[in-house]
Amino acid sequence: MDERLKRLIKRREEKAEERQKLFDQRKAITDLATEEAREDLSEEEDSEFRSLTDQIKACDLALSEFDERIKELSDEEARANELTAGAEAVRRAQARAQVTEGRTYDKGNGQSYFRDLMRHSLRIDGSEESSERLRRHAIDVQTAAEYRDLSRVDGAGGYFVPPAWLMSDWVELPRGGRVTADLANPQPLPGGTDSINIPKVATGTATAVQWTASYSDNAPVQETDLTDTYITAPVRTIAGQQDVAIQLLDQSPVPFDQVIFQDLMADYDTKVDVQVLSGSGSAGQVTGIRNTGSIETVSLTDTRASALYAKIADAIQRVHTLRHDVATAIVMHPRRWAAYNASFDTTGRPLSVPNSQAPQNAIAQLGPVAARGVVGNIQGLPVLTDPNLPTNVSSTQDVVLVLRASDLRLYESALRTRVLPEVGSGTLTVRLQVYGYLAFTAGRYPKSIVSIGGAGLTTPSFDGPDESSSS
Repeated sequence: MDERLKRLIKRREEKAEERQKLFDQRKAITDLATEEAREDLSEEEDSEFRSLTDQIKACDLALSEFDERIKELSDEEARANELTAGAEAVRRAQARAQVTEGRTYDKGNGQSYFRDLMRHSLRIDGSEESSERLRRHAIDVQTAAEYRDLSRVDGAGGYFVPPAWLMSDWVELPRGGRVTADLANPQPLPGGTDSINIPKVATGTATAVQWTASYSDNAPVQETDLTDTYITAPVRTIAGQQDVAIQLLDQSPVPFDQVIFQDLMADYDTKVDVQVLSGSGSAGQVTGIRNTGSIETVSLTDTRASALYAKIADAIQRVHTLRHDVATAIVMHPRRWAAYNASFDTTGRPLSVPNSQAPQNAIAQLGPVAARGVVGNIQGLPVLTDPNLPTNVSSTQDVVLVLRASDLRLYESALRTRVLPEVGSGTLTVRLQVYGYLAFTAGRYPKSIVSIGGAGLTTPSFDGPDESSSS
């Protein structure tokens, strides 16, 4: 930076400090009057206030002049730098254009850099030629492309180009969520028990027409004794933990404990959903929907979408007929919904179309495009996709569930988290833990659930508009 510019900047800083002192002195006068609850300044205070105001204005004028002069010198220096850079660029271009012969110290041309350096330093015979060769060599170094180029390769300049770690944009592990679990009727898990028993009417009472062969009045009234039973839902535990070094928690630029707990809780939700769908009822698992006794099953052997449409109709009527109430949802794997939407009629028109297209003779209507949750409707029922439904039944088959969701019961405790520093205190290790309790039953009304499965639900293909082979 030019010395004149440095001096001007220093003088401006001094003038700014002077102005601030004057301003503080003037403010002290008004602060004193305010403190003493006076509306007006005394004559002496008013005179000093006006004098300070005039001095501040003078400082403002001087600062303005400094700013103008500093700008002029800055612009002048910038122009000089541009001219210098331009001249240097021209010089290099000229040097590149002039280099039509080999480099000054090419191997085997009889010239020695160190010998010329010695002659130039000692000013002995031949020093002028040596100086000229050294000058040309300096141009070679600046312009010759044969010298090693730096790049972003580690070890060749790359270590000075570090990766940018976007820590706040870290990528979560995809999880399946808890679509079907959230369909169930949620209940708080009672404390102080390891099993929930629900009384159930096994056989009911009866009524009949009051009548005998000889008369109707005063005839015996039908009397059938009610019998009862119960269904049980054992309380099970889902838990997970991660041991982590204290150094990682202390030194990470992101709250890494949140990363771990968030992932543990996401997997917990997925495992609850898997239990609701497919829990075996043994080895610490609840009895899930698919393994509940006495649910209805429908076999599908035809891969066409129209065949699945017919089986869904069958499933719906079974709920109506056997449960004597309405089905409320259809749950299928995302791949089955995609295969359903990839079905076409014999003229190549899609059979499943968005509701906004006013479909005619459609076998489904598309809703939101989503990986899970409500995605459309079939026969008036909402369709939900749940990626936690199995796709390996009998090797490659999935299943479709038609059910009355309000008949399901899911009892859950609050999800609990723990930090246990004592476990690995000898190695500065902390254990982060989540756990919760649940009980589930689909046995209240098993006939409100219909599971569609079979060879017609093998891995689908998406080959184009030929329903006979691709739906």
